[in-house]
Amino acid sequence: MRVVWQLAAVVAVGVLGGQGVLAVQDDPWLTLGVGVAVAVLALVAYRLVVQWTERRPVTEVARRGIGPGLVGGALLGTLLFGLVIVNIAFLGGYQVHGRGTLLGVVGLFGFMAAAAVTEEVLFRGVLLRLIEERVGTWIALLTTAVLFGAWHLPNPNASLWGALVVTLGGGTMLAAAYVATRSLWLPIGLHFGWNFAAAAIFSTEVSGNDTAQGLLDASTSGPTLVSGGEFGPEASAYSIVCPMIATVALLWWARRRGHWMPLRAPRHAQAPSTAKLPR
Repeated sequence: MRVVWQLAAVVAVGVLGGQGVLAVQDDPWLTLGVGVAVAVLALVAYRLVVQWTERRPVTEVARRGIGPGLVGGALLGTLLFGLVIVNIAFLGGYQVHGRGTLLGVVGLFGFMAAAAVTEEVLFRGVLLRLIEERVGTWIALLTTAVLFGAWHLPNPNASLWGALVVTLGGGTMLAAAYVATRSLWLPIGLHFGWNFAAAAIFSTEVSGNDTAQGLLDASTSGPTLVSGGEFGPEASAYSIVCPMIATVALLWWARRRGHWMPLRAPRHAQAPSTAKLPR
């Protein structure tokens, strides 16, 4: 039942919080306030429901490491998306027409904070962690990456190609970030930095969604394989290549730190007990 309770708590906060953010999206300052409040509420709800259902310290959202995880992750996510844009621009698929607006950045900060926290708590905090306990790290990583990609299929302008790119790029990278640190702070920071860079800095679509204008007045064009098409740069082939570099490094780090769970044998296949039977 812990899976049911944890999913119910996180999904409830995500759905209700998402509706709240959408309701005030025309006011950047309200969007900032509501978005940050939803992010905090999602973390509080996760901590409480895990404490209640598992009776343990919730170390994956411990205060220790929050700064380096969030800030370092945000910087890395921004850098990786910047690399995607640089490669698209090199092939003529990204054009800057002028300056955007600082006010748009304010609202996008709140919007992306709410999205990053609620999705990471759901996919890495609940699903990856609990699946990994049953079947080990590899299957849990691949399963949640596929689920994360499928999560984006209902988005505007979504396609199977876009979902595949999200699976292989973001899905595996964010899962690897959790496995490497056993903390939600790094994947939350990575997720936020990637999305914030896409919308608030480079003013592109985020997973098919048209967002408010960010710092730049810019547009993308060209073949989907390069620019991502109407789904945005997250459907570009570069959104597989660049995150995969981080994924390989994170998985190496996870192995080095001994954070890898092997495939668990099913109960019926476990070795029989060596205890002597009574005569």
